[in-house]
Amino acid sequence: MNRKWSSKIRSAVMLSMAVGCSSAFAVDQAVPAFDTTENYFKLGGYVRAWMSWNLKDNNDATSPLPGQPVMPALGGKGKEMMERGALQLTADAKTGPLTWRAVARADREQMTSWQDELQKRACFAATFGANGPGPGCSMKDQYNQTELRELYADFNVGDRFLVRLGKQQVVFGETDFFHPNDLLHGFDFRWRAFGEPESDEQRKPLIMANVKMAVPEAAGTLQVVIRPGWDRRKDIGNTYDISGGRWMAVPNQGLDYLAYATVFDYNHPEGNYKDTTGAIRWSGLANGGALNYAISYQHVFQPDFTLNPCGVFAAPGQRDASGCVPSIYYKKAPSNKAYGDWFYPIIDVVGASVSGESETLDAVVNFEMAYQKGRTYNSYSDVSGTPNAAGWFQIPNNAGTMGPVIKKNVVQTTLRIDKQVRIMDLVGTNAPSFASIQIFDTWVPDLKAEEDIVAAVGNAAKLKVHSTMATAFITFPYMASRLTYALAYGRELQAGNAFFIPSVSYNVGNHWRLSADAVLFYTKDARPDNTTASGSNMYGLAAFHNRDYLTLRATYQF
Repeated sequence: MNRKWSSKIRSAVMLSMAVGCSSAFAVDQAVPAFDTTENYFKLGGYVRAWMSWNLKDNNDATSPLPGQPVMPALGGKGKEMMERGALQLTADAKTGPLTWRAVARADREQMTSWQDELQKRACFAATFGANGPGPGCSMKDQYNQTELRELYADFNVGDRFLVRLGKQQVVFGETDFFHPNDLLHGFDFRWRAFGEPESDEQRKPLIMANVKMAVPEAAGTLQVVIRPGWDRRKDIGNTYDISGGRWMAVPNQGLDYLAYATVFDYNHPEGNYKDTTGAIRWSGLANGGALNYAISYQHVFQPDFTLNPCGVFAAPGQRDASGCVPSIYYKKAPSNKAYGDWFYPIIDVVGASVSGESETLDAVVNFEMAYQKGRTYNSYSDVSGTPNAAGWFQIPNNAGTMGPVIKKNVVQTTLRIDKQVRIMDLVGTNAPSFASIQIFDTWVPDLKAEEDIVAAVGNAAKLKVHSTMATAFITFPYMASRLTYALAYGRELQAGNAFFIPSVSYNVGNHWRLSADAVLFYTKDARPDNTTASGSNMYGLAAFHNRDYLTLRATYQF
């Protein structure tokens, strides 16, 4: 089982079809400025539809359970993989000193024949467990949602304080692409793990108090955010497809690991969903306003979940009264007696960013850094099936399930250069092209070989000291910028995996927005099966092996 995507993949999700650079507080803005002297009510929103098709066959050799026969190859080239619609309503209002915003959204999907096959396989795999069908046996329930995404009120206290209370999104960082400091919220990647251009489509809003204090004497703003722990369990952390759906990592499409092998623990001592989390951030101007900078401290849930292992291959004599191995599980015996429980630990993060215009490059340069203290990882990469000194063993598809949880300090950095490229005479565009290059690195400075940390549960690939991705994109605007072509490319420098995304968007009048994109992957060392291949060199984008796809999207804004 491949449990999670690497940090760089999470960030690259927003890169495709990018046609511009948003500000650091693109979501965390006051509601639109109407006449503030009068009460008002405004209603808007959009209706949106997506359709996606597979561009390659899935030829993975997948067994529903170790020792069981391999299922027939899934195939799927040319088949429709997603048929999705959404209706979002946004209401803005002013009542006396209070300014309000409410955002509600309903998402619905139509099951395609290809998804029906995935669901049948997930239901079949669940029959080998003792707990009955899991969420993969009802995939529409994973994708269909109706929720009040945001509901908050803004008001001023004196001349310096702006207060926002309620369910909201607070965005930290200087970019919508790689965001090492944007950690207050998790993201829901189950319905589209790679390629959705707007990050707020997948970000999970939270109930918070958000207070900003203007300090003009120091040319800055102090921001304090407190999440009191009133959200639902599913609102914390990143959510990935581990139930066998269209975005289950290779080679496990059609396998539901929430049916029998794992469960989520939202009440772990290291991370209870009711725990209070939050952040404090100072942002300001320096060098006469030429530089924007920010420093922050966050006490937040780790974005990706970690497995609290039970000890699935341990002998009865190695287990305690809980049924799990005490030297393996982390601070609490898991409730699931197979692989164990997923949990989201709370970590401390110190971050900083600086951006400004470079006259030499004639571009905007941004640098961002985040120091994550005590990030948790799983360990034990040996999947040879040979017991170690303690008598533990693992087989392919189970790396990381028999080793203890290990904490490491992690440094993530981003360097980005944005530039307006004047190539109108060369390619016939009506305006300068927007181009950007970015390098994102995850550094584990004190990583030790003897710790045997795995990059992701389910594959035997060991965590690297550095994991670096470089990306670049450029836009080509035509027809008074109503028609825009874009090209995006990214490559994992150590692993050698890459993606390429050509896209086009077309604005029709004031309401219609049409777009199309193809997401193409180049991968190395992806696991071809979950029975014998260990995945000892499978990193990052290799999880998307043979997952190339085409998407058409239409939006009507009102």
